Amino acid sequence: MEHAGDLPGAVLFACSRNAVRSPMAAAIMRHLAGNKVFVRSAGVRAGEVTDPFAIAVMEELGIDMSKHKPISLAGVHDTSFDLIVTLAPEAHHKALEIASGFAVDVEYWPTADPTLASGNREQILDAYRAVRDGLFKKIKARFGLAGGPTV
Repeated sequence: MEHAGDLPGAVLFACSRNAVRSPMAAAIMRHLAGNKVFVRSAGVRAGEVTDPFAIAVMEELGIDMSKHKPISLAGVHDTSFDLIVTLAPEAHHKALEIASGFAVDVEYWPTADPTLASGNREQILDAYRAVRDGLFKKIKARFGLAGGPTV
C-alpha cells in the first residue's frame, strides 16, 4: 500500500459511466501531477458523452475536459496500472475483479454522483463543484500534490 505523497507511475480512476467523476479525477490528477504520472479514466459502462456540467465546473478552474470520450473498463487496453482509484461501488467491485492476479492496489474513494442533484441550474452546478473540490482535496492529500483550488 502506498502512503500519502507517493506518486505511482500509472493511475486509473474508475466510476459508473466515465462521464463525470472519473474523468474529473483524471483531469485533476493530470493538472496537478503533469507528466509525472500516467493517468486514465474509465467506467463500468461507457456513457454516451461527457457530462456538460462536469465540463463547465472544470472550465471554471481552467481545466479543459471537453475532448474527453467516455470508455468502459473493458475498453482500457493497458492494464499495467500501479493504482486503481474507484469512485462508485460498482466500479470498486469491477476493479477488484480486474486487479485479481495483478500487482495493483485498489482504493475506494466514495464520491457522490452529482447527476442525482436537483434544483435550478446553480444548485446543480454547486453539486458538481462539491464533487470537483472534494476530488481536488483528496488527490492533493493522497499524492502530496500542490495547486488547484484551496478547498
